Amino acid sequence: MLHHKPMRFVPLLPSSIDPAPWIRHGSVALRWEGLHPDWPGALRQGLILAALLLPGKDLLAEALEGLQAGLDPDFLILPVDLPANREGGFRLLGVLENLLEATSGRGVKLALQLTPGSEPGVLALLRQARAEAVGFCWHPGILDPEPLADRLWFGLCEPHSDLAPLQRLGYRWDMALAAEAPERFRQEAAALAAAHPPVLFPEALPTTALGRPVVPDDSVVFGSAWDSREARS
Repeated sequence: MLHHKPMRFVPLLPSSIDPAPWIRHGSVALRWEGLHPDWPGALRQGLILAALLLPGKDLLAEALEGLQAGLDPDFLILPVDLPANREGGFRLLGVLENLLEATSGRGVKLALQLTPGSEPGVLALLRQARAEAVGFCWHPGILDPEPLADRLWFGLCEPHSDLAPLQRLGYRWDMALAAEAPERFRQEAAALAAAHPPVLFPEALPTTALGRPVVPDDSVVFGSAWDSREARS
């Protein structure tokens, strides 16, 4: 049986606030700005931390501070711009290598929140370094998510964001929405879900993967030919 998992909206909260009003939501994302002392206890009680978003001033120090505070998110979201030169590229790769080592065995994955326009350059850098263990975080500034589609692990949106480009790719993972109060979050998330109903299959398969062309497999059949006599033969 094929299970249909829709895009799920989770509240994006400052890590400094009291978690008590949000425990019933089951899953949240936190923007790191120091820690309210009740968050570790809330997470031990079953609240899931889908993602920890870092400010990006010192990625390594911020990530280690969050992890040492008892937070084990599913994803660390790292704001990343295109390095200005070769030295900056090596420095970024060094930070990613250190973070991959620090999160090894903890079930935490790294997702880059790319500055708009930096996608081609950062993809080329990761491809050269064979950094396939690093994924990406979509946000409204990324107009074309297709080059990132094969490693698009998390998303950020606003109440009126157009998520149609993600729907066309079949995106169905967590999408964080900045929240101030539970009831307002529920209303905004419901409106987004109604405007962007879940998809079962992408309209079109990605043509690139980490900047490399995807070679289609002629033995795999999609679309109108799915139930054709040729597809079943």
